[in-house]
Amino acid sequence: MSEGESIGMSSCCLSGALHEGKPTGRVDNIGGLDTYIAEPKGGSKTRSVIFISDIFGWEFPNTRLLADQYALAGFYTYLPDFHEGDSLPISFLENVEPPLKKQEQLSVTEKATNAALIPTTLGPWLVKHREGVAKPLIDGFVNTVRMIPGTDTVGAVGFCWGGRYAILQAHGPDVATPGKIGGVDAAFAAHPSLVAVPGDFDPVSRPLSLALGTKDSLMDEGTRGKIVDLMAEKKEVVHEIRLYEEQIHGFALRSDWSSEKDKKAMDEATRQGIEWMEKYLRSGKE
Repeated sequence: MSEGESIGMSSCCLSGALHEGKPTGRVDNIGGLDTYIAEPKGGSKTRSVIFISDIFGWEFPNTRLLADQYALAGFYTYLPDFHEGDSLPISFLENVEPPLKKQEQLSVTEKATNAALIPTTLGPWLVKHREGVAKPLIDGFVNTVRMIPGTDTVGAVGFCWGGRYAILQAHGPDVATPGKIGGVDAAFAAHPSLVAVPGDFDPVSRPLSLALGTKDSLMDEGTRGKIVDLMAEKKEVVHEIRLYEEQIHGFALRSDWSSEKDKKAMDEATRQGIEWMEKYLRSGKE
């Protein structure tokens, strides 16, 4: 796959389940963006983490509940509205792409109807939120967080659409731009989509952890192998790539909790991300 090629989205990207529970954080405006904030005990901003959501955005309950888990682990966690009020609605997840168990019960006609809605809805959304629009917003938010008093280190955690932007943040600061725009100290990406190989991975210079499902329709075995080989050559960059057997796209955020296997994979991916941040977001004061 050439540098300009990327892996697109399919219906699998939209599969998943809503999780129960009530997020415990608060909403504020940070750098001009509405942001869900989950604070650790004591409220320390020393180790801050920025969540970059999937296409369902900052209000998706699963993402907020996961942000709460990072806060419980000691990270001041930000979940900004990088879609600026234009995330795909949760009803699109529930009605167009229900959990896989329900999908299996749909008729051929129902499946065809759902499939037809995906490109007409998702395609225009991806164009509207292309890299030229999204990355400056994310870079700017990273800069804003770095300037907040008490902040020492900053990490990025991304899922699906947001997973790619977490990888881009692992490129480090843009030294060619005045102010060194963007760039985090460590990044974790779960089932990233729309990635360009090798283009998105060659410039990685910060600790990067990837959680990939072996049944991800957006990243086949060949592509995963290319990423593994490419990162292995970057001996100066700390990284890890964990493969989750039989897991589809979205498993780290939208797993079906009625399946013990799927819930276990989601829990393990959560631990993977938190442990990575614990290891590489080390405060200079510690």
